[in-house]
Amino acid sequence: MALIVLKFGGTSVGSIERIRNVARMAMAEQQAGNQVVVAVSAMSGETNRLVGLVEDLTQFYNKREYDVVVSAGEQISIGLLATAIESMGQKAKSYLGWQVRFITDGSHSKARIKEVEAFRIQADLDAGAIVIVAGFQGVDSHNNITTLGRGGSDTSAVALAAALKADRCDIYTDVDGVYTTDPRIVTKARKMDRISYDEMLELASLGAKVLQTRSVELAKKYSVPVRVLSSLEPGSGTMLTKEEDTMESVVVSGLAYDKNEAKITILGVPDKPGVAANLLGRLGDANINIDMIVQNVSPAGDATDMTFTVPKADFPQAMKVMEDAVKDVGARQLQGNSDIAKISAVGVGMRSHSGIAQKMFKALADEGINILMISTSEIKISVVIEEKYTELAVRALHDAFELEKDPSDRINA
Repeated sequence: MALIVLKFGGTSVGSIERIRNVARMAMAEQQAGNQVVVAVSAMSGETNRLVGLVEDLTQFYNKREYDVVVSAGEQISIGLLATAIESMGQKAKSYLGWQVRFITDGSHSKARIKEVEAFRIQADLDAGAIVIVAGFQGVDSHNNITTLGRGGSDTSAVALAAALKADRCDIYTDVDGVYTTDPRIVTKARKMDRISYDEMLELASLGAKVLQTRSVELAKKYSVPVRVLSSLEPGSGTMLTKEEDTMESVVVSGLAYDKNEAKITILGVPDKPGVAANLLGRLGDANINIDMIVQNVSPAGDATDMTFTVPKADFPQAMKVMEDAVKDVGARQLQGNSDIAKISAVGVGMRSHSGIAQKMFKALADEGINILMISTSEIKISVVIEEKYTELAVRALHDAFELEKDPSDRINA
């Protein structure tokens, strides 16, 4: 008997009929001889509605109370799904995040899981019940409700699978797998049968919306077999695998884009030890993540320029923090731009192939697209461009790397 964790997103439970469909899928998995745990999100649109209620009251809300409000959607989903399963003649039991005890840190609205106390679940499984768990929710050491950030139900499901030592974790979404890029932009984008944890981690962190980044981190850390597939269409989906299980010839596996970043530039930064730590440390103290960082060489040895990106949602707060910081360190000027996009090419084969950056930059140049920032790692190249060129850039790069073709048929750089 295998233990399977199934995760269903908001679209999959977006109506009563879809909830019935999820109930049938969970029951079919159990009837195949498996123990089944289901993690679910709030019904589609519900979390946005709850967030809107908070923001209608104030822009400067208490994040503890924010978590109390926005976590409510999952309670409705698990109760409805348990009711649907029981109405079809099968035992089911639902749990909220604080009942299973997803123990997290105290970072409200983006808490990180420290531990999952899953012992209650196993007893219900052994009694023949399908267990349904609220995704997205947790509880800190002071018993405050926390939430894991948007897309956090993916992380809940993988954490459950790791804690229960599940044989597989199936993430059901509104897409039928992981594509070479967003098929809404590139109609010939190809669904991948397999992708490495590292590649998926890069794509998720760079803007691909299929899985939350932290869910992939957990899957890799605990070697949880994860499959991404659609709850609305039959299919085998995409399997996340170890790198050695992927083909060496895959130079570029996929493209990601992210319009949810903003660029901040500080001109005339004193070029001396400790200044960068002072500036960026203040953003860390404000719990604002920094992504790409570029610092120019100081020609005269006295001042330099520094540019970095932050989440667009944090842009107003980041600019406010930097206004004071710039004055304190004696920098000349602060500039900000939220009309940017990040485009990234990802592939484990970059480690052993040259010419990828040249091909990427030439494809953008041929379309008249200027590059504002560049960042690289072993398996990815990211560029920042003007937001209005996002779709054009993605299509041009998809063609340049021939991603519509099977990897064995491509011409390597």
